[in-house]
Amino acid sequence: MEVVLADALLSRCGDPCALLRAVCAPLSAERAEALRLLLQRLAAGGTPPGEAEEALRRVAWEVALERCRPLLRGGEAAAAAGGAACGERLRLARAARGALRHCVQLCGAPLAARLARDALSELAAGGGAGAEAAVEALAAAAPRLEEPALVARCVAAALALVREEGEGEAAAALAAGRLLPALGGNAAALRRVWEGLLGGGGGGGGGGGPPRAGRALLALSALADAVLPRGPPGSGPGPDARLCPRFWRLVQEGLTERDGLCRKRARYLLKRALDLSGGQRAELRCPADGGDESSLFWWSAEKDEKLMQFWETYILIMETLEGNQIHVIKPVLPKLNSLYEHAISGEKGCWLFHPSWHMCIYKRMFESENKTLTKEGILHFLELYETKHLPNSLGFSEFVIGPLMDALSESSLYSRTPGQLMGACPPLGMRLQKFLATYIMLLPEEEKGSFLLKFIQKMTSRHWCAVPILFLSMALAYIPACKVLGAEGLHALRDVLQCTMITHQILLRGAAQCYLLQTAMHLTDVEKVSLPEVSSFLLSLRPEESLRRDTMLWMELCSWLQVNDRSFRRSTTSDFEHQETTSLCQYVRSLVGEYLKTPASETGENCLMPDWFEAKLVATMILLAADVEQMKNKHSGKSNIEWIELETFLNPLLDVLMKLGSNAYIPTLKTDKSLQLLLKLLQTCSLKCSNTQDDEVLVFIWKSLMMPVESILEFVLRRLTTNELSTVGDLDRCDLYLDLIPEIVNLCLQVSWKKVPSIKNFILSLTNASIRNLQERNSEEEPKLKEQIKKVASMASLTAVCEIMHRKPEAHLDSLPSVDALKRFISFFQFNEVLKKPSYIEEKSSLCEETTQGWGKIVARYVRDQWICLRFILNSFPTLAQEYEETSEMSLSTDERSRKFLQSALEALTILPSDQVLPVFDCMKVLVPQLLDSSESLCIEAFDLAWKIISSLSNTQLIFWSNLKAFVRFIFDTEVLAVAASAKGQAYAKIKEIIFKLIDMSATKTGVFNVVLSHCCRSWIFPTIDERSALANAFLNAGNYCELITEACVFGNVFRRDQRLIQDVHAFIENLGEKCAANVVTESTNRDDHYVRVCAIKFLCFLDGSNILHKTFMEDIFIKLLDKDKLVSRSRTRYYANSLQHRIKNRVWQTLLVLLPKLDQNFLCGTLDKVFQAGFGNNQASVKYFIEWIVILSLHKYPQFLNKLWDCFCYDEEKLKTSICTFLSVLSHFDIILQNTSEKKPALKKALIVVLQWCFNHNFSVRLYALVALKKIWGMCRLLHVEEFEALTPVIESSLQQVENMHGTGNARRNWQRIQDHFFFATFHPLEDYSLETIFYTLPRLSELAEDEWISLSKFDRFTDVPLPPAFQWYHSRTELRDLKPSDWSQQDMGSNSAETDSQTEWTDVQKKIIPWKNSTPSLDLEMVFQDRAAKLGKSNSRLIVVASLIDKPTNLGGLCRTSEIFGVSALVVGSLHYIQDKQFQHLSVSAEQWLPLVEVKPSQLVDYLQQKKMEGYTIIGVEQTAKSFDLTEYCFPEKSLLLLGNEHEGIPANLIHHLDVCVEIPQQGIIRSLNVHVSGALLIWEYTRQQVIKQKQQQ
Repeated sequence: MEVVLADALLSRCGDPCALLRAVCAPLSAERAEALRLLLQRLAAGGTPPGEAEEALRRVAWEVALERCRPLLRGGEAAAAAGGAACGERLRLARAARGALRHCVQLCGAPLAARLARDALSELAAGGGAGAEAAVEALAAAAPRLEEPALVARCVAAALALVREEGEGEAAAALAAGRLLPALGGNAAALRRVWEGLLGGGGGGGGGGGPPRAGRALLALSALADAVLPRGPPGSGPGPDARLCPRFWRLVQEGLTERDGLCRKRARYLLKRALDLSGGQRAELRCPADGGDESSLFWWSAEKDEKLMQFWETYILIMETLEGNQIHVIKPVLPKLNSLYEHAISGEKGCWLFHPSWHMCIYKRMFESENKTLTKEGILHFLELYETKHLPNSLGFSEFVIGPLMDALSESSLYSRTPGQLMGACPPLGMRLQKFLATYIMLLPEEEKGSFLLKFIQKMTSRHWCAVPILFLSMALAYIPACKVLGAEGLHALRDVLQCTMITHQILLRGAAQCYLLQTAMHLTDVEKVSLPEVSSFLLSLRPEESLRRDTMLWMELCSWLQVNDRSFRRSTTSDFEHQETTSLCQYVRSLVGEYLKTPASETGENCLMPDWFEAKLVATMILLAADVEQMKNKHSGKSNIEWIELETFLNPLLDVLMKLGSNAYIPTLKTDKSLQLLLKLLQTCSLKCSNTQDDEVLVFIWKSLMMPVESILEFVLRRLTTNELSTVGDLDRCDLYLDLIPEIVNLCLQVSWKKVPSIKNFILSLTNASIRNLQERNSEEEPKLKEQIKKVASMASLTAVCEIMHRKPEAHLDSLPSVDALKRFISFFQFNEVLKKPSYIEEKSSLCEETTQGWGKIVARYVRDQWICLRFILNSFPTLAQEYEETSEMSLSTDERSRKFLQSALEALTILPSDQVLPVFDCMKVLVPQLLDSSESLCIEAFDLAWKIISSLSNTQLIFWSNLKAFVRFIFDTEVLAVAASAKGQAYAKIKEIIFKLIDMSATKTGVFNVVLSHCCRSWIFPTIDERSALANAFLNAGNYCELITEACVFGNVFRRDQRLIQDVHAFIENLGEKCAANVVTESTNRDDHYVRVCAIKFLCFLDGSNILHKTFMEDIFIKLLDKDKLVSRSRTRYYANSLQHRIKNRVWQTLLVLLPKLDQNFLCGTLDKVFQAGFGNNQASVKYFIEWIVILSLHKYPQFLNKLWDCFCYDEEKLKTSICTFLSVLSHFDIILQNTSEKKPALKKALIVVLQWCFNHNFSVRLYALVALKKIWGMCRLLHVEEFEALTPVIESSLQQVENMHGTGNARRNWQRIQDHFFFATFHPLEDYSLETIFYTLPRLSELAEDEWISLSKFDRFTDVPLPPAFQWYHSRTELRDLKPSDWSQQDMGSNSAETDSQTEWTDVQKKIIPWKNSTPSLDLEMVFQDRAAKLGKSNSRLIVVASLIDKPTNLGGLCRTSEIFGVSALVVGSLHYIQDKQFQHLSVSAEQWLPLVEVKPSQLVDYLQQKKMEGYTIIGVEQTAKSFDLTEYCFPEKSLLLLGNEHEGIPANLIHHLDVCVEIPQQGIIRSLNVHVSGALLIWEYTRQQVIKQKQQQ
């Protein structure tokens, strides 16, 4: 209509120029639109020739520069600022843009050049709203530009806008949407744009590289029509994107971008290219992108169908992955296999489609937010090389080292599948092993080394968690042996070792080290590495975690060294070779010689202590070489080994050690290094855990080292007792000497007692000299550093002496006369004496080296050493105070002296660092029992202070556990507990408070409760001799502190998923046994939460019902556990399976079942009622089984309690509705109950009467349970020939027969079969299956309790702190029960077809997300408002507007937004744009707001908005039930429809109803009056869409 009016106006008007000027006069929005329309018709109709043409051009020039350009500058700025007239101004700007474009068409190149220059100047001057006006001007001018320089400048400006980061998103969108398509219409500009976008290096780049993928794809989407032309390939003036490798690389990059919009653009371009290629059926091939790789894209008319099949499947997979929902994606994954079938040529064995396309799919899966999808993608990729014979590709190797390894760093992927048992290797771990082994074997020989090196280096490039590094190391270790790694590979493996050291799980860390060592042995090419490099690598392994002499790993290493002995690359430092010696021996010999050499520049007295690294290296290599020599001799069959090589290694060291005592001029550095090597040799040897007498290497080393013992002792005594140690740095030497003393004592005791007198003399002299040094008093006010260091060394020496006497009582060192002097000295020592810091000048002048220890640390060590000495004295000589009471002027009573010591201990706790308080705790353990009666408040202060320290240490891994054990020994000392319990005072309450604090701490720090409980159980059942003398019966403490056992029986945290993962991997490593050296080497900490319950249960098993103390304790525990069960049941009437309540109840009844056989009849008589009451509760299946089991066993043992069972059936049905099945299950084992009864017939009669009445219950499940019980009871009646029941025989037998022969395939028949096959009725035997395994493992497993509630027998075996009694016989389940699989009769078939479905190679149909991409072509209509994000890829043809301004719930608006976008609604009107920021809106809209134009119209503005739309020709349709409303099924929607939706509660207000043109209602069949507003809107939107689709088809 508008066009007809414009044409009529122009035809009637003689002067178009005058008409244009008249329209321009005051330019409103309406006039601007009229101007645009007139210019459009003039440009389309051609201009009149001659002067009229020139006049029209002048007017067009004037309109463009004086009207349109200013309007664009001012109108868009005002529109950007907002305000009431925003819509009007936007309308004006839109019309001005159109008018400007038509002016350029009329005026041609001159106006285009003028506009372009002005716009480029504005862009150069600055951005803002002016930049948008400049872009509009350039877009209008671009198609008519002819000047090459100007074209180049325009292209450069467009690309600069596209590249602009940060706030340039709107400018980039504008440039891509308006300017680039306009430039695309200019052949000269298009090629420059193309080169600039793809970084080809040609002109037009305008400075700077290509834009990032997201911006480049935005631009290419806008240029799709230009770069993907409809003509034959390569025939058009512009580039054909399909023939450019860089274009396809960009598309691939876009397909895997994290931004969903970017991925959508990439898929759009791919589909455009495919649709074009398929339509043309042309022959084309994109040139290869370097190397011998196949083409990134090609098309052939012959293979058109196959190509379309491949790409359709490919796009289906990529679009399905956008859903991120595993149930949608999993059915599509088998189609990935079909891609490989199409992609590989069977004849040539090469790739038909470039493998990088497949990598895009996997990369997209790996980076998914859904971890299940990531795991599926990884497993599918790893399976490829097992199932497909894929041609080799460089891209695969890069993909493995890049995205695959990045994905493998996620720990949660290594979880077990639900069907796997604890301790099994997770599927990803197994697949990784197979994949890496297969992949390496398929690689060409020349590529194996470089791939593995990059793989290992990638393991060092980031901080990996313990679990991924473990399984990657294991996969490397399982690669078949091949010599591919050189020195660089060995260094990379060493770097990985150092990465593993920082993880916290010691067992996993040790296991990873073991696997990395095996990797080095399997994959290293020994000809490329030297022995120094090997030894440096070996030193990265920790002996206490992996590489120790008593492990299979050590023997494997020795064997590897022996096999490759002559093959190692010669080191640059050892050029000499001798035929008679092997390279390893030669290396070790030179290593020892070099080690003991002393440079002349470092022979001074004050040189620094050498690093321990060298000593550790030399000691390890000596032992390895010796073991290799022994292995070699055994292989050669020699019986008498001469140990020539080992002797050669040790001789240089022995020479130095022999001279130590006599030669005072040996350089300090040399003495340090020789003693360090000696200490490391002795310590490394002592790590051998097997029988030392069988270890010939060890025996020879010990015998050799016996020779210089006197010399060493003489040297150490001289250094420690004279003034030779004078600097702070000398304290490190003092530590070295004192560490040697216990090792030498141990050596003499092991090898030869002849040296013991020398040791006694040494101890005597050292003790006396140290005491003398400490008793000296400084005459000067300012102490000298030398004197203070001497005191520190002397106190450390006394500490070492005390420790040796304590640990080696067999040496009888306590009989030395110096011990008496030591006792006297310590008993009157002023504890916590602090050494005054020497003056700064004195200290500075005395030191020539940097001090490694601050003075505070030195003082703390000095104070700690005092308490170690006191600990020894208190433990060894408890009566020390009385011995010296008369001889000392300072004599005090025993209590007073103990109090003084305890006060000093409290003071020590306040001044010592937390990591130094261990000996103070040990002293308090002795002192507190003596003072608990007389000084209770002081003891409570000690408890509080000690707890404060322990709680402050809870975050420190290294020192916490040793301090906790000392704290527990002190607080839970048998005598402390007994004295506190006897008084029942504040101390008793404080200890109980500490018990619960420790239990709370163990909820966050696993293993705390284990330490407490293990100590208490051992001390209560097996008190030491001292404890027996102090307390007649330590077991009394168990009764006084029974909360400890009660809480232990139900203890156990519900772990997070990541914690369960670590536990699973721990179990897997432990199951490997000796195969993994870490299991042998790593100390078992028993910190698993299960060990708390294991300890408590073993403790209860040890109790004896005939012991009155034990009997009272067990009865008390039984009552307390029943009360706990009652408390848990009251706290929550309904609780879910595997909830904490369920677990606690389960643990309670497991413990009660363990205690049951030890209880007597009198006690059970009183408590059985409580058991029956618990049975009435609403219990989970596992709890029911335990209650039923306890009832059966109780009635079996004491049949006289049967009446209590019959009473349970007498309650009303309301009480029995949740529990009747429990009691009927008990009757299903009635044969066990009556086993010990002589009169069975009365009981059977009663049972039959009870059961028969429940066989007719209205509840189907109850009837089933009753029928199972009836079948059992009737069978017993038949066996006993009970005549009284003869009359009932036909009825009962026909009923049972009818049940057995039920016809059909309904649930009744299936459930009857299931309940009979259920383990509790079919296999379980209450007597024969009574065992720890059934209670704690088999029954929880069969009742489908969470796996972390299953306690296997292996844990009972591993926990050795508390043994089971020798006569204990209830241990194993019967094999029949143990082999059953869980299947609860009441559960439905859980995916009965899932196994078959998963095994299918191809699904017949899959869910497909409909993406009508062909309707989403980026429009080149410059009238489009490109600020709307929806317009970036295209706009819909729909003329439907949905008005939701009255809706105020974000959930409804979010759903409507999604529905509107899917069905192509032209706009959604909302009351406020703030709703789109709401999380609920975003959750339901799933980003639809980015693709759908949203308009804000407040409810108060609706009347005006509806009137405006009426004027524009829209029909206003209300969704409302009125007297004149149309039925939806009968109403025909006009093309221009506006749908008004009402409020959720009030509907459409009355003041708006009369503005409606029509009301439409949805026909209803139900009672409820109204639908949800989103659902109503969705139904009408779909009906409109359906009708429009039918009309379009009819028109076509």
